[in-house]
Amino acid sequence: MSVDSERFFVLTGGPGAGKTSLISALVEAGFSTTPEAGRAIIRQQQAVGGSALPWLDPPAFAELMIGFDMNSHRLAADSNGPVFFDRGVPDTVGYLRLSGLPVPAHMFAAADELRYNRRVLVLPPWSEIFGQDAERKQNFAEAVRTFEAVTSVYRDLGYELVEVPRAPVEVRMRFVLAIAGDVPLPAR
Repeated sequence: MSVDSERFFVLTGGPGAGKTSLISALVEAGFSTTPEAGRAIIRQQQAVGGSALPWLDPPAFAELMIGFDMNSHRLAADSNGPVFFDRGVPDTVGYLRLSGLPVPAHMFAAADELRYNRRVLVLPPWSEIFGQDAERKQNFAEAVRTFEAVTSVYRDLGYELVEVPRAPVEVRMRFVLAIAGDVPLPAR
């Protein structure tokens, strides 16, 4: 495992579990983060009238996601200190499995090659905060199935899953930082 992977922390789970809120709190605290590929790609595709959307062309959407996450991993190596990822490369494998689609060999290779800290922070389904929007069209049952699919992939890849408690964002952030170790707060 590379030195970089030790400082790369993935936050994953199903949609609507509070990952983006937690990532936003980490940004406000001054930590390096990466955006979620799926939301970014949906916004880009909608802006240009593209068809690489999960409800129109799931394989094309998955290809864009894997490229986005591979690039995020590469760019994170240029930062100092810990980096918190809103999902990681293995999430695309989980997405394709969930969709009942074949997973191309290059995606498995990317998930094997581009590693993160062995402890992956998992945000469980939480019906009280779950909501749909223009980019999140899944219902809560689909969110639970997504959670199961992505956590299964991380487990298969040898990661240790650490469940983040259902709690206010500040409590969740302290939990994440405790898992990340004695990580000093970045200078502002």
